[in-house]
Amino acid sequence: MVFLTTKVMQRTALFVTFGGLVTCLITTFLPLWKTMNSDLNEVENWFSGLWHTCLYTEEVGIQCKAYDSIMGLPMDLQISRVLMSVSISTGGLALLAVFPGLEGVEVCAGQPGLKRRFLILGGVLSWVSGLSTLYAEAMFSGWFGGLALVIGGTLFFVAVCMGDFDQRPPSVPNRELLDGGTATPRGCTPLCKQQF
Repeated sequence: MVFLTTKVMQRTALFVTFGGLVTCLITTFLPLWKTMNSDLNEVENWFSGLWHTCLYTEEVGIQCKAYDSIMGLPMDLQISRVLMSVSISTGGLALLAVFPGLEGVEVCAGQPGLKRRFLILGGVLSWVSGLSTLYAEAMFSGWFGGLALVIGGTLFFVAVCMGDFDQRPPSVPNRELLDGGTATPRGCTPLCKQQF
């Protein structure tokens, strides 16, 4: 029994891509992009994220404050916001684009070429999403999210190739054509040729 079918590969790619998208979404909103700790004052720890800054003290706990204005942010923080937004949006579009191309979904039933194009589009969008994911300081979730999106896109490409392999016509064994245009197996005796 074969467990690795096109349908299983598509579902695995969908699961890995969805996991990578959720991980990138969590990474975007965590405030652990930069840590600023002072050696002189070990009681306070500053954490900076893409959307807010947090202060951790032992007495009070964590207190977060959103940035006052977009224009006052450093350029690297603005670029990071844009890239992570692109990563999340292309990852979401990859999931939406791939859904009609999945086996078992009746959206494009009877149109295998269109289903194949949807899977390829989803794989490309997943790759773009994974490659535009940023990896912050000590944010291993960003690494895993980007890697999962790239692996999910690759698995969509593998599923397309598996589907192409499954749709190939069966190969014809080597046969010699006789004068009458009929095919006989190679090395056939005269008695065998009479049967054909």
